[in-house]
Amino acid sequence: MNIKRLALDAGALNARGTTVIIDVFRAFTCEPLLYHYGVSEIILESDIKTCLAIKGDYIRIGENNELPIEGFDLTNSPSLIMKKGRDFFFGKRVIHRTTSGVCGAVNALPHSDEVLLASFANARATADYIREHDPELVSIVAMGIRTKEHAVEDDLCGDYIESMLSGGTFDHFEAAGTILSNETAQKFLRGDKSYLPKEDPALCLQRDIFDFALLAKQRGDSIVSVRIDV
Repeated sequence: MNIKRLALDAGALNARGTTVIIDVFRAFTCEPLLYHYGVSEIILESDIKTCLAIKGDYIRIGENNELPIEGFDLTNSPSLIMKKGRDFFFGKRVIHRTTSGVCGAVNALPHSDEVLLASFANARATADYIREHDPELVSIVAMGIRTKEHAVEDDLCGDYIESMLSGGTFDHFEAAGTILSNETAQKFLRGDKSYLPKEDPALCLQRDIFDFALLAKQRGDSIVSVRIDV
């Protein structure tokens, strides 16, 4: 198995083989949580106007450069999803739009054999899926800050997934300390912006709490996030 480490918008565009799109803060922490709460479908859509134009009974969740989107039901936050609770989401369909994770997955899908969506929350399940299928090439893409700057949490999650695929070691305690001291977490922990809840970093750093992987798949005219039990 050949593992390539890529990053940001260019990484998503250049990924090949089995691609792992990583967005720890917060897209791909939110999506496994939504499936845990029983949603029936998640559509990945990068275009905001398309998200708003899609007909049907959907919950719209997302952000644009971290800012809430007018007309959406909820911003991209695991703690706010938890506050809504299972009863709010069970059996519902979701449209999900984020600047880094969702846009990265949409960009990677046309030229990848398959695209996995990962965070610390489902990292081991993602690695288990990859080992089971044993692809020749794996592209691990850390999507970073708005797809333009490296984010330490995405890079370290990539390290963790790679360590499980290659037999290396990973110290999650040390990684968590590094992440929490970085501005990507501190901007939440200051608690001065309602759309960046201070609880989110603690939730996003929970490791391997979901035992399923997520695959982005083309389904008709839409791209959907599919739960794959491993």
